[in-house]
Amino acid sequence: MKNTVRILGVDFVNSTLFEFLNTLSGHLEREEKTFVVTANPEIVMKVREDANYRAVVEKANYVTADGIGVVKAAGLLGRPLPERVTGFETFMGLLQIANEKGYSIYLLGAQDEVLQKTVTEIMTQFPNVKIAGAHHGFFDWNDDHIPNEIQRTKPDLIFTALGVPRQELWIGQNMDKFEKGVFMGIGGSFDVLAGAVQRAPEFWQKMNLEWAYRLMKQPSRWKRQLSLPHFALKVIQQKVTGKHE
Repeated sequence: MKNTVRILGVDFVNSTLFEFLNTLSGHLEREEKTFVVTANPEIVMKVREDANYRAVVEKANYVTADGIGVVKAAGLLGRPLPERVTGFETFMGLLQIANEKGYSIYLLGAQDEVLQKTVTEIMTQFPNVKIAGAHHGFFDWNDDHIPNEIQRTKPDLIFTALGVPRQELWIGQNMDKFEKGVFMGIGGSFDVLAGAVQRAPEFWQKMNLEWAYRLMKQPSRWKRQLSLPHFALKVIQQKVTGKHE
């Protein structure tokens, strides 16, 4: 699966969540190293502003449309995407696959208390998943302990919940050290699974207002939301000029 839609220099995989999970399941069965980025408008703008981050995202095998703004932009550009493929839903779908197949996972990120609750929830909801290891998100970037543990345990799935851009930068810096694994940055998904942060209720999700719900619950996010109008303006410019960057 490599059918993509290019938005502001980022190639988004043109896929439903169901199709994408099937694709990743194939990579897992073949033990193929795979790098997934789940991108919202904030990440697209970060790619445009930060050359180092752009280089890492360009190494990804797949970039999914995590934010509704990306889906709307694709429609405006005349190359519609079928739906959002969010980090949290992909995370949960991969855990279900891991549960069915007995795959192992490594969890990196969040505060230690949240991480331990996440491990407990996974063991409860997905009892056949093997926990190869877990480490909180506060560590010395140059310490080889975490890469060494992943090399030793050889997990099938590596989830990094370090926030943007750290989670993708860590994957980009380290994944060449490993023989296999599906690698994915998943932002605050550990917090949601652990119950530390509430995901938007279904009504807000259906109305495509998850971003507004998060802003209401976490007003400190307002600076991050400033990227949305900038993203919209750039998409309109791409529509007018026809340039795909």
